[in-house]
Amino acid sequence: MNTEKIFLALDSLHVELPSWGFANTGTRFGKFQQAGAATNTEEKFADAGQVHAFTGACPTVALHVLWDFPNGVDSIPEVNALGNKYGVRPGSINPNVFQDQIYKHGSLGNPDAAVRDAAKAHILDSVRIMTELGSRDLSLWFADGSNYPGTQNIRHRRAWFEQALKEVHSKMSGNQRMLVEYKPFEPAFYHTDIADWGMALLMARASGERAKVLVDTGHHYQAQNIEQIVAWLLSEDMLGGFHFNDRRYADDDLTMGSIDPYQVFRIFHEIMLFEFETGKRGDIAYMIDQSHNLKGKIEAMIQTVETAQELYAKAALVDHKKLLPLQTSCELVDAEGCLKDAFSTDVRPAIREWRKSKGLAENPMAAFRESGYLQRAERERGEKNMGAVASYA
Repeated sequence: MNTEKIFLALDSLHVELPSWGFANTGTRFGKFQQAGAATNTEEKFADAGQVHAFTGACPTVALHVLWDFPNGVDSIPEVNALGNKYGVRPGSINPNVFQDQIYKHGSLGNPDAAVRDAAKAHILDSVRIMTELGSRDLSLWFADGSNYPGTQNIRHRRAWFEQALKEVHSKMSGNQRMLVEYKPFEPAFYHTDIADWGMALLMARASGERAKVLVDTGHHYQAQNIEQIVAWLLSEDMLGGFHFNDRRYADDDLTMGSIDPYQVFRIFHEIMLFEFETGKRGDIAYMIDQSHNLKGKIEAMIQTVETAQELYAKAALVDHKKLLPLQTSCELVDAEGCLKDAFSTDVRPAIREWRKSKGLAENPMAAFRESGYLQRAERERGEKNMGAVASYA
């Protein structure tokens, strides 16, 4: 096992945490409250700071504008201060154009021009927020679509999207990027305006040179070859980032690698093979997008980060010099063996050594549990979180 390769890989891996992953969330059937869940932006930063402190891999927090900026742009100084207080910086900024009642028939794809303008204004406010916070990425996901054939003009909606995103893109500057996400269905089940990676690619290209595609590993049909999508986007210089989770069906928000760790390994392998062949590092943002109703929220994030580190380290062990000629000569068994050998390697001892070299706990989960942080959070937040359950009962 090449420990040096693993150390270099882990040094370079930064995984952004989602603020919403620390709060109580639910499904369309309801939600199960957790006594220690974060109830405001400060508590989200505090929880994210714990994950970073024990894993050493999560220096930034993705923020949702409506949920984390209660006073809009006036909340910017407070959010900046929280980053300094808890040792994690504001990361990608996520506008919310799906929650308000006006978005019943869509946001940028809504037939009502006033609604489209409201959605665009909110996204432009989000650009201002990211500029003042020094955040790099504007992460865009749209619930827009329709549930019944013939009820919407699909071409008109695409044109409205392109027009709005071009305008938003024109307001971005410096190293700022626009990441366009896609999702095949839910809540729109007949057609979704940005339903797959090809649509996201076309939309990003139409928006401008700062726009890239964001791949959510849960936003795919079963058996879809996500690493092939990744390889194509890398070839087109259009892969901007990931939202990591796992799925049994689609968008199940399960912890990363809990269902198919080999798929995540294969994705990392495609990225590293691209970097080996081109000699340049992919400009890719790795982010988590998970909301847990059953698992403890902080523990689920630590578990996900540990899994990401393990699978990234395994992918770093693939012998590319050996693999490439095997691919060219179609030595199928031996070529596949290059991946299988790396995936089968137990990298955990090397990761523990890497953590020791960084002054981190060798076992982040155990160290977090021993810290008593969760018990304190449950005492301090329990009444706020569980009071709603008691009143409902």
